[in-house]
Amino acid sequence: MNDVKYFTQEGLEKLQQELEHLKSVERPAISQQIAEAREKGDLSENAEYDAAKNAQGMLELKISKLENTLSNARVIDESQLDMKKVSILSKVKLKNLRNNATMTYTLVPENEADIKSGKISVNSPIAKGLLGKKSGEKAEIQVPAGLMSFEVLEVSR
Repeated sequence: MNDVKYFTQEGLEKLQQELEHLKSVERPAISQQIAEAREKGDLSENAEYDAAKNAQGMLELKISKLENTLSNARVIDESQLDMKKVSILSKVKLKNLRNNATMTYTLVPENEADIKSGKISVNSPIAKGLLGKKSGEKAEIQVPAGLMSFEVLEVSR
């Protein structure tokens, strides 16, 4: 499970903060719950103890997965990216040629996508159709709803 995952510096820091929170806040809280449940007596019939132990197991699994992800994480070097073409970390202003609506998206690694923030995964159909395009170029992109036509108005960082 040594898949290299790419992150922006911001995305990597967010993951590191989440891991630190799990280790320094969540882990002691669950240990406390286990200790309190243990004090209540017979562990064989103690539902609180069982629930706390299950929660501890899930937390440790989550910590392990985050540590694995971080050990295989690579930060994207923005200085190596072509700023004239659409690529990962590009901010792209598009015009939908069907309804003339304009929208702006930032292409980010899959694990940092957040459509509410205007960040779409570089692996999404729209992003894949835009990769390599320059300002003024048109893109015909096949999405689940059908074929969409866009014009790239602006590419920036």
